[in-house]
Amino acid sequence: MRNPLSKVITEIQPSGIRRFFDVAATMENVISLGVGEPDFDTPWHIREEGIYSLEKGRTFYTSNSGLMELRQEICKYLRRRFDLSYEAENVVITVGGSEAIDIGLRAMVDPGDEVIIPEPCYVSYLPCVQLIGAVPVRLPLEEKDQFKLTREKLLSAITDKTKVLILPFPNNPTGAIMSRQDLEEIAQVVIEKDLFVISDEIYSELSYDGDHVSIASLPGMRERTVVINGFSKSYAMTGWRLGYAVGPDVIMKQMLKIHQFVIMCAPTTSQYAAVEAVRHGDADVARMRQSYDERRRFLVKRLNDMGMPCFEPKGAFYVFPNIKRFGMTSEEFATRLLEEEKVAVVPGTAFGDCGEGFLRISYAYSIDSLKKALDKIEKFIDTLT
Repeated sequence: MRNPLSKVITEIQPSGIRRFFDVAATMENVISLGVGEPDFDTPWHIREEGIYSLEKGRTFYTSNSGLMELRQEICKYLRRRFDLSYEAENVVITVGGSEAIDIGLRAMVDPGDEVIIPEPCYVSYLPCVQLIGAVPVRLPLEEKDQFKLTREKLLSAITDKTKVLILPFPNNPTGAIMSRQDLEEIAQVVIEKDLFVISDEIYSELSYDGDHVSIASLPGMRERTVVINGFSKSYAMTGWRLGYAVGPDVIMKQMLKIHQFVIMCAPTTSQYAAVEAVRHGDADVARMRQSYDERRRFLVKRLNDMGMPCFEPKGAFYVFPNIKRFGMTSEEFATRLLEEEKVAVVPGTAFGDCGEGFLRISYAYSIDSLKKALDKIEKFIDTLT
């Protein structure tokens, strides 16, 4: 019998996060600081709207691009929060932000085109590029630059085959952000080199140093940028599986074509709940952001005090402490911490080779859980020094 499998997919490595937590799932009494999922319940008024939509029998397909009401509300939200001007026709509602990233790349990139992926970064970018036969150009970012993408770094990675830059800020796993000034320098290069940008802004509402700035809001960038966002992180709606993409007509029409053949439409119940979220959820977002900020400051101080140097993350809900002084790989450190103290964190290498020497720790957990876990981490460190 011939090999039933695609060579492309068999050569792609499974997620480093999931591989590690499959081990953790077999153990009892583990304190997990690894999963990027809010510990808050979806706010009640949002859940209630989803329930009401089911009671009203709204179990039909929506249009391929999503409920018109939701797309209109997203446009109002983007204008209000991030100075982005789009019409409903520029919006496609997707099954989470991950689908939006996938169909964006498939709509924009041909086999052989190069896609620049700044790392450390979200684990889906690389396989999405590989699956379409494009060439991933992995660009390592550095702690000395606060894990920001600099003009010089970007220029060093561009060739005559470069077409798309993935811009992953606020960043998972580092918590790094890009200021307006930082983005202006990147935008200048993008325009000069005639590139396009997929800007993953799923953590845009979790920014702790002033409001998030989207590169699409800068002069000359709207027509070159697809913005990815969603409801999972901001509104604690991970299981509702709802995201969206906004961008120029010429790109969005092709993204919609892929979406309609592969997905048809995003879940209808989730879309009705999302209308309520984006229309009346600002106070919920602010409340959760304040709680994350308190945890962030607590975690960074405690890690620094115990000898795990950690630059201050300004976005998302992760810290990325440096463990190089302990003389172990990230995988070894995380494995021993799990086995000896039953605390689960993610090796930095799950997010790219340049993550070696770092760990990702999520603070999407209660202060009590963080305190217990940090006590165990400090105990573990004491055995190493």
